[in-house]
Amino acid sequence: MKFSAKYLPILIFSTFALGIVLGGLLNFPNTADYLVKNNSKSKLNKLIDFIDNEYVDDVNTDSIVNLTVDNILAKLDPHSVYIPPSEQLEVAESMKGNFVGIGVNFYMYKDSVAVIKPVADGPSAKAGIQSGDRILYADKTKLFGRKLPTDSLYAKLKGSVGSDIELTIYRKSERKKLKVRIKRDVIPIKSVDVALLLNKTTGYIKINRFAETTYSEFMIGLGKLKAQGAKTLVIDVRDNGGGYMEEAIAIADELLLNQQLIVFTKSKNGTIDKTFATAKGNFEKGNVFILINENSASASEILAGAIQDNDRGTIVGRRSFGKGLVQREMNFADGSAVRLTIARYYTPTGRSIQKPYSKGNEAYFKESEARFENGELFEKDSIKVSDTIKFRTKKGKLVYGGGGIVPDVFVPLEVEHGNESTAYLLQSGIVGNFVFEQLDKNRGAFKGLSFDQFQTQMKGTNVYFNAFQKFIFGNGLDLNFGKSKSLVKRYLTAEFARQLYGESYYYEIVLTEDAMVKRILKQK
Repeated sequence: MKFSAKYLPILIFSTFALGIVLGGLLNFPNTADYLVKNNSKSKLNKLIDFIDNEYVDDVNTDSIVNLTVDNILAKLDPHSVYIPPSEQLEVAESMKGNFVGIGVNFYMYKDSVAVIKPVADGPSAKAGIQSGDRILYADKTKLFGRKLPTDSLYAKLKGSVGSDIELTIYRKSERKKLKVRIKRDVIPIKSVDVALLLNKTTGYIKINRFAETTYSEFMIGLGKLKAQGAKTLVIDVRDNGGGYMEEAIAIADELLLNQQLIVFTKSKNGTIDKTFATAKGNFEKGNVFILINENSASASEILAGAIQDNDRGTIVGRRSFGKGLVQREMNFADGSAVRLTIARYYTPTGRSIQKPYSKGNEAYFKESEARFENGELFEKDSIKVSDTIKFRTKKGKLVYGGGGIVPDVFVPLEVEHGNESTAYLLQSGIVGNFVFEQLDKNRGAFKGLSFDQFQTQMKGTNVYFNAFQKFIFGNGLDLNFGKSKSLVKRYLTAEFARQLYGESYYYEIVLTEDAMVKRILKQK
């Protein structure tokens, strides 16, 4: 039975909501964590001990404790969450901005670990690992034919800096096995995907999250763009769930004048902590545009709110998620953690952009789905704002609180060449999987092509478009691309470019017809 495509956007909204809960939409100070030691015998501890020692059947008391913590936090707000040890390690690495490993992007294709692309200048690239290689063994551990979960594969490939690992590789293009010894090293996890020029004077920076290294990555990108002649800056935080608020504040500081308010927080006892811009701004003049959508949250909203409320730039896109709560993290000895909401944050005009959560977590996260269903993603007039929560900037611009950042310039979901389900699908991981499989069948078809030759070849063929349509039907999605051909071909070409040439080439292709980017360039 085929899955109806009309439910695809709702499924994707649900995926983003899960990311909010598990740490993609954090907004906590980047400070030393607590280490919680429970020595006192509270009522809860006594109960657990009683069960452990006296209960008639064997019980995993750890699971009871986890369930208890989850239930307690569920009574609070949607962003106060418990994170078990396995998930906490992954989130911590992502927010740190690097990990120690061999440096490959891989894909579990059928029953094998297939290399999509080695990280540039990483250990695997230096050792000669190539796109399309299959990793059969990590030292003596068999990896193929076992359908190992991704976290188990990561565990086999990670290690300490400078440690060796011997990989047994099958190189399909040469039909032979190879043994490659690799010395593990620190691998960066980029939070700034790309910094490039949209035209001779307009720079573009894409930020996917706010991690420990985001500000430094941003400054490197900004420096490059200024050197290339950028006078206008477009910062893209679409689908950016947030992260460390200090990183967003530091970026806002580079754009705002000395002593302009960036954000302030208010705790339970009424303590207010204000953060102002300093005199060090590196881009205090020139036009600024911030791109947001329904999945921009937390630290992304701090940046957008600071720019909007200070009349510094233009917010373009669709209403942001609406997370205005600050969390503090407490680590436990077993590697788990609790993130507890300790304050609310407010934009410079004094507005809270936190959307209501009094109806419970399920209703809170389904609010994103409701935006799709009520037409808000397609018509600005469908955005529901409260007239009782309105503020004005110093220049008199009307802004609203109570549920996300409402953009100055509304741009609907990109559906001009098709429907919304197609638009969401093309930005999902399924396109990358399809492209890898196509390259794996005939990587030689692109060998030796320059980027311009590649683009010409892709424009002149419908082979991959037709194959992708068949691929989608084969995966149970009843989604016909007949009216979306140009949109589908653009994203397919972009993904081929990413896997063949690198990340920046993906954006170079996608942004040429991006609705929000086109709107900015047109109004300039």
